[in-house]
Amino acid sequence: MSNVVSGLIKLFFGTKSEKDRKLIQPYVDKIKAIYPSIEQLSNDELRARSLALKNSIAEYISGEEKQIEELKTQLEDLNTSLNDKESISRQIDNLTEEIDRKIEEKLEEILPEAFAIVKDTARRFKENEEVTVTATDFDRQLAATKDFVRIEDDKAIYKNSWVAGGNTIKWDMVHYDCQLFGGVVLHKGNIAEMATGEGKTLVATLPVFLNALAGKGVHVVTVNDYLARRDSEWMGPLYQFHGLSVDCIDKHKPNSAARRKAYMADITFGTNNEYGFDYLRDNMSISPDDLVQRKHHFAIVDEVDSVLIDDARTPLIISGPVPKGDDQMFEQYRGSVENLFNLQRNLVTQLLADAKRLISEGKTEEGSILLYRAHKGLPKYKPLIKFLSEPGMKAMMLKTENIYMQDNNRRMPEIVDDLYFVIDEKLNSVELQDKGHEALSRSVGEDGFFVLPDIGSCIADIEKENISGEEKAAKKDAVLNDYAIRSERVHTVNQLLKAYSMFEKDVEYVVIDNKVKIVDEQTGRILEGRRYSDGLHQAIEAKERVKVEAATQTFATVTLQNYFRMYHKLAGMTGTAETEASEFWNIYKLDVVVIPTNRPVIRDDKDDLIYRTKREKYAAVIEEIDALIKQGRPVLVGTTSVEISELLSRMLKLRGIKHNVLNAKQHQLEAQIVAEAGQTGQVTIATNMAGRGTDIKQ
Repeated sequence: MSNVVSGLIKLFFGTKSEKDRKLIQPYVDKIKAIYPSIEQLSNDELRARSLALKNSIAEYISGEEKQIEELKTQLEDLNTSLNDKESISRQIDNLTEEIDRKIEEKLEEILPEAFAIVKDTARRFKENEEVTVTATDFDRQLAATKDFVRIEDDKAIYKNSWVAGGNTIKWDMVHYDCQLFGGVVLHKGNIAEMATGEGKTLVATLPVFLNALAGKGVHVVTVNDYLARRDSEWMGPLYQFHGLSVDCIDKHKPNSAARRKAYMADITFGTNNEYGFDYLRDNMSISPDDLVQRKHHFAIVDEVDSVLIDDARTPLIISGPVPKGDDQMFEQYRGSVENLFNLQRNLVTQLLADAKRLISEGKTEEGSILLYRAHKGLPKYKPLIKFLSEPGMKAMMLKTENIYMQDNNRRMPEIVDDLYFVIDEKLNSVELQDKGHEALSRSVGEDGFFVLPDIGSCIADIEKENISGEEKAAKKDAVLNDYAIRSERVHTVNQLLKAYSMFEKDVEYVVIDNKVKIVDEQTGRILEGRRYSDGLHQAIEAKERVKVEAATQTFATVTLQNYFRMYHKLAGMTGTAETEASEFWNIYKLDVVVIPTNRPVIRDDKDDLIYRTKREKYAAVIEEIDALIKQGRPVLVGTTSVEISELLSRMLKLRGIKHNVLNAKQHQLEAQIVAEAGQTGQVTIATNMAGRGTDIKQ
């Protein structure tokens, strides 16, 4: 019924894609109409047109800019009262909003001409080995640092080849109509969903150039530093030809003059995390001279679904040392917690064996209770996961879960009382049961290990004692000190339990050079310099028997979601955004527009194949790989974790099939492995390919 209704709505009102096309197509038509006149211009005339556009924006907002300068002078006057300063600040904010509105108004007007200029600049670089113009001071400064520009007398000569991302490239691209379409979508502050290979990087040059003419700064955000550096070098000459400065923050040290200069450039490239960390550092600065960022005006985010949805709630944290940071108890209690974890694993193994036996005997109700108890004890236990993947098992367990979770978990103690501890994956927490308390207390040889003193009653008793004030103060300090030590012990044990039961080596983290390094679950990359907070990282270090680093404390924190919502205008590009369209709209008020492909898609997107067990699935994968390489075809296998990539690698080795593995452990070889992935008969296993940023050459 719902399909019929949606079909009728589409019939009468059209699909969203059709509506978007009707809104954007007139802009594309205007660009194409003005393009022939731009094509006729000489190189100097072309540059003069872009300068004229830049000057027209500056002139349009000059009145408000002048008012802001005057108000800032009043604000810095020591004689200005606090009330007047508040009033002046409000006026500055209002004028800034008015400037933003007027800029958007002017950009709307000049969009067709600006886009035509970028397209024709791309054409001139493609068709000519060298593009000669009358040299400006900007050209002379550029020639001093860049190889693709040289000065001869009063002429600047731009070559059409330069180094980008360590490789020499020759410019060979001109914008198609679908890319002009995508450029308009991005300028409007929307998300452009473009199929892989449709040239998202080239599309971004259009709105970046247009918005950079306003001189307020454009931020191009990528998912890794290789992409940020490569794109700034690859697309940079297109902007620099028109006198726009380009820089990449990832090339410079934090808090440096070079980093500040990069933010003052017309166009700034960088990774999402570096933008966020610079914002945090600015908030910790003491002097205005230490600030590196300016107003957050316009940002275009590459792989926008990864940055604004997948990683959006992950906080960026700047931390520092704490007093007595080396004083920790993780190694002291590791043995006791490891013993407790082994007791729980033995119990879960027995529960699973009993559950299988009861279910095979037809006693499904009793068996599913034991199965659910095992799941509450160790949800990541591999034999349990394997059994639950069998037909009907998970559904049976979930039915039992619903029964025991009724009435606010009233009957849950019947399930969990027999366990040593209970894991809640959703809340990412571990809760010790009475049985666990007893086992740990026996292990450490102290009955009241988990009993925290009641500070209130203890201090009240001290106050009643007939002793001097100094003795009372000393006794109070002793009580508080005892409480702090005991609570720290409980916290240590809880974090160690988490480390053993919820964090798996080669999945959530890897151990390299005797250091625990976090693996990004989205890309499979190692997150260098990142540590889990609240003692969890130290607990994992103790578990893996490597050096336990000193504790740290949080100085500043922000989520990517909150950071990117500060921009006056935000846009994004990706190959997969339509599925998260409602989230983009609800959180960021960003609309997703699907960009039509330049040519009809001929790729065969086959239906998913579903297998009863993992063993059958992986065996089928190996058979398919074998069949494809016999045809001389390259094969790319995407996995969700380091562990699965290594399992497939072992299976391929047994079959004698040569292959490359790309995961967090082979991080340094990444570009080379990906570049070779398209060779005849080449097999590449990769942990999450998205956003790798290296072209696969066929």
